[in-house]
Amino acid sequence: MSVKMAELLFPEVKERPEDIEKRFPKRELAPGARVTRLGPSPTGFIHLGNLYGAFVDERLAHQSEGVFYLRIEDTDDKRYVEGAVETIIDSLDFFGIRFDEGATKEGEVGAYGPYHQSQRAEIYHVFVRELVEKDMAYPCFLTEDEIAAIRQQQEDAKEMTGIYGKYAKYRDITPEEAEEKIKAGMPYVMRLKSDGKPGEEAAAITVEDGIRGTLTMPENFQDVVILKTNGIPTYHFAHVVDDHLMRTTHVVRGEEWLSTLPVHVELFNKLGFELPVYCHTAQLMKIGEDGNKRKLSKRKDPELALDYYRQAGYHPQAVREYLLTILNSNYEEWRKENPDSDADEFEFTMEKMSNSGALFDINKLNDVSKDTLVRISAADLYDFLKEWAEKYRPEILSYITEDREYMLKILDLGRDGNKPRKDFITAGQMFDFVSYFFDDFFKIEDEIPQEVTKEDAKAILEGYLTTYDHNDDQSGWFEKIRTMAAEMGYAAKPKDYKKHPEEYKGHVGHVSTVIRIAVMGRSQSPDVWEIQQILGEERTVARIKAFKDAI
Repeated sequence: MSVKMAELLFPEVKERPEDIEKRFPKRELAPGARVTRLGPSPTGFIHLGNLYGAFVDERLAHQSEGVFYLRIEDTDDKRYVEGAVETIIDSLDFFGIRFDEGATKEGEVGAYGPYHQSQRAEIYHVFVRELVEKDMAYPCFLTEDEIAAIRQQQEDAKEMTGIYGKYAKYRDITPEEAEEKIKAGMPYVMRLKSDGKPGEEAAAITVEDGIRGTLTMPENFQDVVILKTNGIPTYHFAHVVDDHLMRTTHVVRGEEWLSTLPVHVELFNKLGFELPVYCHTAQLMKIGEDGNKRKLSKRKDPELALDYYRQAGYHPQAVREYLLTILNSNYEEWRKENPDSDADEFEFTMEKMSNSGALFDINKLNDVSKDTLVRISAADLYDFLKEWAEKYRPEILSYITEDREYMLKILDLGRDGNKPRKDFITAGQMFDFVSYFFDDFFKIEDEIPQEVTKEDAKAILEGYLTTYDHNDDQSGWFEKIRTMAAEMGYAAKPKDYKKHPEEYKGHVGHVSTVIRIAVMGRSQSPDVWEIQQILGEERTVARIKAFKDAI
C-alpha cells in the first residue's frame, strides 16, 4: 500500500536514494577534517549572530584542513529579498569569512550543489518518496481551520498542542482516499509519521553536543510537515537531507534551535543518515538599561546589524579579534603572550566556548579595536580609511588622498616606542581625531587652563614665536618652553608646583597646553613637537599668531 501511495504522490520521481548518494560521494579528506556550513536565509538582514556562527564554522573547518561552504536556505519564498545573497556574501567577505565552496556572487563553486535549497526540490522528493514507501510519511489534507480547531481542543483539554496521535486525522489514509481528495483539488502537505509519544510516555534521547556536552531531552512526537503544499521542503527536512549529502560533519547554530533537535534526530534516524555533531552556541546578550542581561534585538540594538560596523568604520580584524574574546575564554591571554601573531594562529576550540550566554559589550569592542589598530601599519590604515571614506564619507575623501605622505605621517603619529598611543577605534573616529591637521576642519575646541590668564597666554605665545625654530630637536624645543615658563613665574617641573602651589602661577604643563591649543585646538593630543613637524613651520606659526590675536 505504501508503494502505491508513493507512486500516486510522486509519479515523476524515478531516482532512488542510492542514486542520489552516488552523485554526492563521501569527501576525500584527511582524518579529523571537519566539514561545516553556513546556511543563512536571504532575507536582506545579516547580523552579528550570523558572523559569530560563521566564525566558529570557519575556524572548525580550516584549522582541521576541512571544508567550509555557504548554503542558501531559500525555501521560504515569502521572505526572499532581491540582492540578499550578494549582501550576505559581501558582508561576510569584508569580515574575513572565506568559503571553500557554495554560493558566490558569480555563481556556484563545488561538486555538492546546487547550494540553493530552492534548486534541490527533485532531490528532496526522492527521499520523501522513500519515507512514504516505508510508511514513515503521509499526505495530510487538514485545512488551516481544522488545525486551529484541533489546537483549541488541545488547549481546552490542557494537552500538548500539535498534530500527532489521534489528532493526525490522515495518518492512516489509504491511496484510494488520497487519490479522491487530490482529484477534488484539495491541497495537502507531507508529514513525517513520528514514532514518538507525547508527555509522560515520551522516551528520552541523548545527543552529544559539541559545545554543551551530553544533552538529554524527550523524543519528538509531532508529525511535522516535511513538504509544503508547493512541494518545497520545510527547513527541518531540507537541512537534514542537505547536511547528509553535502557531508557536513559539524552543524553550528544558535541555542534557539535546541528545541528542534529531537525532530532532526528522528529525521536522521528514519532516513538512515549518520547524525552530524550539533554545536549549539550561546545567544549574544547585552546588559540592558535595567542592568540585566537580555538578548540582542533587531528592533532595539542597531549594533546587531553587520552594516552598523561597516558604516561606523570598525576594521574587520578588530571585529574578528573581539569575537574571539567572546568565543574562547583563553584568547585574551594568548594575545598578550603573542602580541604580534596573526589571530588565525590561535588554536580555537569548542571546549572553551561558553554555553551560558555570550555577553556583547561595545566598550570592550572599542578597547580591542584600539589594541588591534595599533598593530596595523600606517599604510594599511590609510588604505582602510580611504576605502571607508569612498563609501560612507565621500566629502572627506579628498583630504585623505590629496597628499598620501602627509596622511601617512598623521596616521603613524605616536605609534612607535614601547608605549604607543592607542587613539584610533574606527575609521570615522580616526579621521575626526586627526582632522585638526586640515585647516578646513581646524577650530579651537578647548579653553586655556584656568591657571593661565589671558594676558599670560598672549605673552606665552609671543615668547614662543620669538624663540621658535622649526629645526629644533624635541629636547631643545621643550627646554625653551621650560625656560620661558620659569621666567614667567610658572614651575619648570609639575612636581614643584604640586609641592608649593603658592610659589607659582602654575607649571610648565599649563604653559605648553596654551601652545597645544593654539596649534591643535585641543588640550589633549599626541606630542606637540611631533605634530608641528608634520604641520610644517608655516602652518604652525600661522595658527599660533591667529590664536594670539583672538585672545
